[in-house]
Amino acid sequence: MTTVLIADDNRQLVNILKAAVLNEGYSAITAYNGNEALESFFRFRPGIILLDVMMPGPDGFQVCREIRKESDVPIIMITARGEDFEKIMGLEIGADDYIVKPFSPGEVIARIRAVMRRIEKSTNPGEHSLCVKDLSINLSNYRVMIGDTRINLTKRETDMLWTLANGRFRAYSREMLLDMLWGYDYCGDPRTVDSHIKRLRAKLDSVPHPAWDIRTIRNVGYKFEVNSEK
Repeated sequence: MTTVLIADDNRQLVNILKAAVLNEGYSAITAYNGNEALESFFRFRPGIILLDVMMPGPDGFQVCREIRKESDVPIIMITARGEDFEKIMGLEIGADDYIVKPFSPGEVIARIRAVMRRIEKSTNPGEHSLCVKDLSINLSNYRVMIGDTRINLTKRETDMLWTLANGRFRAYSREMLLDMLWGYDYCGDPRTVDSHIKRLRAKLDSVPHPAWDIRTIRNVGYKFEVNSEK
C-alpha cells in the first residue's frame, strides 16, 4: 500500500486531504511543520509527498531540497499564492508537480493517481548496460561511471541519462522526455525537464568528460552529443 505524506500547517486542510487519501485506498501520515515533514519522511519513507510551501520551521522549499539529496520520491508542492516564481522555484529544486490553493480533494487525488500510473508503467530495467566513450550506465543496479569515478544519480536522473545516451543520434523535446520518463498522463509542467537536466549536468560536470555532453538544441530540447575526435 502506498503511503502519502501530507505536510501542511493548516490542520483542517490536512484532515480533508487525509480523508480523501484514505478513501482512495492509500495510507496517510501527517506533518504540520517542516521539521515534522523531514522526520516523517526519513522514518516512514512515503511513496508520495504533498508538501506545502509555507510552513513553520524549514519551509516546503527547504524540505524538498533535503529530500532530493537522497530520494526521487514524487513531490507535489502546495502553494497558496500561485505566483510563477514559486512554481519555477519548486521545479528548480526537484518538485514533480505543484497545485495551487484553493483546490478540491478530487484534483489532488487525480494528481496522485497520475503519479502512481507513471510509477506502475515504469518497466523493470533488467540486465541493461550501456557504454559511450568513458561513460557507462548499468540499469540493473543504477550505477553510473565516468571512467573510474562513480556518479551518484537518482533513479530519475539515471533514466534520463540512459534515454539520452541510448538515443544519441536524435534530439528529444521536453514533451517527449515527459512522456517517456513521467508518463503520457503526467499533469506537471514541461519545465520540470529543464530542472532535472540542470541537476543532472551539475553532477556529471563534477568529472571532466570532453568526449561527450548533453547539449541544448534551441527550440527543440536536448541531445546527447559525442565528440568523435576525443
